[in-house]
Amino acid sequence: MVCPAPAGRQPLLRLICRIFPTYTPGVLSDVFAAVSNPARRVILDELRKGSRTAGELTSLLDLSRPAASEHLAVLRGAGLVREERQGRNRVYHLQPAALAEIGGWVKNFEHYWNQRLDALADLLDEEKPS
Repeated sequence: MVCPAPAGRQPLLRLICRIFPTYTPGVLSDVFAAVSNPARRVILDELRKGSRTAGELTSLLDLSRPAASEHLAVLRGAGLVREERQGRNRVYHLQPAALAEIGGWVKNFEHYWNQRLDALADLLDEEKPS
C-alpha cells in the first residue's frame, strides 16, 4: 500500500497507513461502535472501578497519548464517559446510562437463547442412556 506523502516528499511504501481519525464521524455518538474496540472496553472496565486520570488510562493501555486521547474522545462522544478538569489533569468518570441502549438490544435476544438452550437440554435428556 502506498501512503500519501507529506508535501514535497515521495510516497512511502508501508504495510499499514493510519488515517486520522481512525473512526468515522458517526461513531462518536454510536454506543455500539464505541464499545466495539477492545481498548475502549478496557477503559470502560477500568472506569467501572472508579475515576481515573487520562495519564493512568494511557499507561494502563500502553498506548501513545494521541491514541488514548482518540479513544477517550469516542467514549465521550457516545456519552459513556465524562471528563472533568482538575488542575493540570483530566479525570474521566464512567456514565453507564448510555450502556442501557446495548442492554436493551441484547435483551431482545434473551427469549431466543432461552428457547434454544431449553431445546438443547431436552435433546440431551432424550439421548441419555437409561
